[in-house]
Amino acid sequence: MNFWHMIVRFFQGGGIFMFPIAVVLALGIAIAVERYIYLQLVASRNRRLWNEIVPLLAQGNFRQVVQITSRSDSAIGQILSYGLARIQAARRRDDIEKAMEESLMEVVPRLEKRTHYLATFANLATLLGLLGTVIGLINAFAAVATVNPAEKANLLSASISVAMNCTAFGLMTAVPILFTHAWLQTKTTELIDSLEMASVKFLNAITERRPEAPAPAAAA
Repeated sequence: MNFWHMIVRFFQGGGIFMFPIAVVLALGIAIAVERYIYLQLVASRNRRLWNEIVPLLAQGNFRQVVQITSRSDSAIGQILSYGLARIQAARRRDDIEKAMEESLMEVVPRLEKRTHYLATFANLATLLGLLGTVIGLINAFAAVATVNPAEKANLLSASISVAMNCTAFGLMTAVPILFTHAWLQTKTTELIDSLEMASVKFLNAITERRPEAPAPAAAA
């Protein structure tokens, strides 16, 4: 009970700017949790689909691969579906690769969505904390200007202590949000790299089973 009482006193002592910092903290936590769950689901679906189609690619059974990827809602399924759709019409590996790159350009923004807000929230929490401290110090110096000189030191030290609560809370909000932003960015990059690696392996499997058509001879 003393712990919660201390937290309440700390929050109340920081002034009005503690509330927007708390809102920033809540938004940062919500985005971090949502992004973590989304990335985990995407990675799990990609892994499950890839493990299912690898033996079929090795056998050259592209017809069944098409059926599996068309039913899948995973990111890798969408990318491979673009490549498989181009196999019939494309004559070169580059044509299939470009189709898959086009699909990857649609997938990547969904993976990176909202993550960049966390860095903004971290900076915003720090600035709000500093602003709250500055406003608190201004009010403190204005208050001590009218009191008895013997009480100025005590009143000023107490006011400064209260004003520093905003900076402390802003930093306590910014540091974990900034760390979470870096961690989610790393997971997103790893996921994009895995999609690119799967695309290359898929193209290699197609090339082994379906060699490129020779270029037409130049006119004499």
